[in-house]
Amino acid sequence: MQYTDTIYGDAAYMKSIYFITGSQDLYGEETLVQVAKDSKEMVSFLAEKLKDRADLVWCPTVIDADSCEDICLKATADKECVGVICWMHTFSPAKMWIRGLQALSKPMLHLHTQYNEKLPYDSIDMDFMNLNQSAHGDREFGFICTRLGIKRQVVAGYYKHEDVIAEIRRFADVAIAMSFSHGMRVAMLGNNMRDVAVTDGDRVESEIRYGWSVNYYGLGDVVDIISAVTEAETDAKMADYLTRYDMNTDDVASVRKQARYQVALEKFMAKERISAITDTFQDLHGMEQLPGLAIQDLMAKGVGFGPEGDYKTSALMAVLLAMAEGRKGATAFLEDYTYDLTHRSELELASHMLEVSPVFASSRPKIEVHPLGIGGKNPPARLVFDGIQGDAIAVSMIDLGDHFRLVCAKLELIQQPAPMPKLPVAQLMWKHIPDFKTSASAWIYAGGAHHAVVSTALTVEDIRLFAKLTGTELVVIDENTTLNSL
Repeated sequence: MQYTDTIYGDAAYMKSIYFITGSQDLYGEETLVQVAKDSKEMVSFLAEKLKDRADLVWCPTVIDADSCEDICLKATADKECVGVICWMHTFSPAKMWIRGLQALSKPMLHLHTQYNEKLPYDSIDMDFMNLNQSAHGDREFGFICTRLGIKRQVVAGYYKHEDVIAEIRRFADVAIAMSFSHGMRVAMLGNNMRDVAVTDGDRVESEIRYGWSVNYYGLGDVVDIISAVTEAETDAKMADYLTRYDMNTDDVASVRKQARYQVALEKFMAKERISAITDTFQDLHGMEQLPGLAIQDLMAKGVGFGPEGDYKTSALMAVLLAMAEGRKGATAFLEDYTYDLTHRSELELASHMLEVSPVFASSRPKIEVHPLGIGGKNPPARLVFDGIQGDAIAVSMIDLGDHFRLVCAKLELIQQPAPMPKLPVAQLMWKHIPDFKTSASAWIYAGGAHHAVVSTALTVEDIRLFAKLTGTELVVIDENTTLNSL
């Protein structure tokens, strides 16, 4: 099941990417006219390939330090610009790029390509060589980026080839997610679960590095809104539930309670411009249930969530949802729970007390009411379902005191080997890659948390690019991992 209707944050609206072509003023007007003509043609082609994700904006050719600084300052100041693509049509002396690159704060893709795919062997002359000098110009540009410590993605190949287009689209996805991340507001309803270490983190450093504004809100702020939710608003939310979920309980009152919670949370998030939230079962004063169904449905609508005050997972989920916008697949929070340790056929059962997003459902979810067994509150309504199958990744963010680390592991989601009729929560099952012993041990050595964002829409390469462009340490666990190399 996939239900996406992003109503919080700005992931869904169109952004722009600047296409900047480099040359110099020594070639003469005729050459510069041709450079501009060629780059416009390239932008027109690539814009068609990116039109569902971003507007590709052609920029006048950079020919000296002033024109370079002007366009880089413009890109930095343009709030709609999420990134830049740079390409050197001719040789472009790199010292003239220094001021501009120092002023540029947007993610960069360095496209190492040519206007022409093949060489005109019968007619090639020095004029052609000087005009189509990307092999020369891009190496000069690459050096100054390295010298300045510019974080960027380098994509090499002919710009019309499908593999190159796919890499450019990945850059657009990550750049959009980084733009969404910058200034994203995260609400912690209560604080971290007491005595838990891995869910905590440096909220100030999170804002410095990723742009996340993470703040505590007293639960009473939401309880006051809950008390004012009308029966008509509750009825409307119940009707909405029944368009996507099957009612499998006679305790309709408990389901209506969750509907009221969700209406209140939506009002709270809209008022405070919140894109991701956390809660904790240790702080439920004024509430009769832990939010279950309410949180599950909010995640399906694009809201980031982390339980027990885990703001890093909540924010990361929202960012990865922005990255995956428009792709097929599911992305949401999950928790490592328990294992089937059959020798050499080990499996993991992932779930949570309540909050598993219905985007992972393999069939229409059922609304049920069961005791929670923790938190001392009334039995909450929740969605129960079996999980989808397919290739996936699990991504965890941890704070190691002096830096953040992302741990990304490949998974294979599988059909559960047998029914679990007494388990009153949604669940997924997966195989570890390359095998259980290697993957689980590597995750633990790397300090990966018991909370992660699981995605069948994103790949390791998406996370690798996000880590590169944000300067975040990354540990990858995949088919090539060995414990000695880790």
